[in-house]
Amino acid sequence: MARTADVLPQGVRITDHISLGVIARAFPRQQVEAVLDECGKASKRKRDFPAQVVVYYVIALALYMNVAYKEVLRCLLEGVKWMLGPDTRVSVPGKSGISQARARLGSDVMAKLHDDVVAPIAVRGKGRTTRGAWYRQWRLVSIDGSTLDVADEKENAAAFGRPGGYGGEGAYPQIRFVALVENGTHVLFGARMGGYHTGETVLARETLCFLKPEMLCIADRGFFSFSLWRQAQSTDAELLWRMKKNSKLPCEKRFRDGSFLSRVYASQDTKHTGQSVVVRVIEYTLDGVAGAEPVYRLITTILDPVRAPARELAALYHERWEIENAFDEFKTHLRGNRIVLRSKRPDLVRQEFYGFIMAHYAIRGIMHEAALKVDEDPDKLSYVHAVRVIRRKMAATAAISPL
Repeated sequence: MARTADVLPQGVRITDHISLGVIARAFPRQQVEAVLDECGKASKRKRDFPAQVVVYYVIALALYMNVAYKEVLRCLLEGVKWMLGPDTRVSVPGKSGISQARARLGSDVMAKLHDDVVAPIAVRGKGRTTRGAWYRQWRLVSIDGSTLDVADEKENAAAFGRPGGYGGEGAYPQIRFVALVENGTHVLFGARMGGYHTGETVLARETLCFLKPEMLCIADRGFFSFSLWRQAQSTDAELLWRMKKNSKLPCEKRFRDGSFLSRVYASQDTKHTGQSVVVRVIEYTLDGVAGAEPVYRLITTILDPVRAPARELAALYHERWEIENAFDEFKTHLRGNRIVLRSKRPDLVRQEFYGFIMAHYAIRGIMHEAALKVDEDPDKLSYVHAVRVIRRKMAATAAISPL
């Protein structure tokens, strides 16, 4: 892995690239300060690097993984200076000062700010509707998980673990995370992270509380368990989850569209005498599609086929791949291909992770606004192009109120 550059290439100024306004627009100063107060992290004395600026700095780091800590901070503070006036004294601390400021902030503030602010953004009605974000009356969301490499430090390895393989342990420790995605806008929300050996279904239990009654949640077969299904169902969101091919789903009532009612049970007892819940089953095949499996089997909480016909739900399930596209944006185009999270201590890794999620949210928010203005599906806009545009904007914008 190449080292982080101390400066940008000759003739290129980072102050011409950072867009603090994009970040501050998504995370207004008042909300940042409220979270700092709630977490007991507001600066108790006047500092050259106050806590609210540290929050914006952590998010800005996600936009510039190949740029050194100090260079990113210099840009951020120059943007603040522009807003406050040319006579304002702005000090750029060294690497140790930056590390101390991040350690004072910790990860709880970033996690709390994420939970309070990052949420689905698609709209509907009053002449403004986000294309591709809705199926009938439901907001489409999906749930899935992935991993990220983190800095190869003893503390990180002890806290998060490493992947194993035939050749031994992986080169880097990894974190595992699970998130929901709003399919139509690619906004990741409800994210939860843990060590590499933490199961996705364990993290999903903390993520499912972000489901709302207006949503239709799509999940792959690795997520189903009776208890997890019941937990998701208790949110009053509708569900469309794939089942494993060996699942036993006896038909209790067949509908004209080919779907049928069945039951899933809490225990694996073949006599099925335990607790159960009624589901509707959709089975289908994909003819002429290379790599397609022989049979796809879905279950849903939408028991009335009139509300959601089987053919439509079968087509809808493949919208789940939108979360893979969102992960690709997050892991490849924002972070950078084959680049690891740079924080050297576990709490700062957690802080950096939520900074990444929030940077992605800020970018997707701008893209959503652009799509609404031209009545276009946000999927049709280039995420890579949006990141490049945001990176070349000046730090000072009218979207930021004085710090």
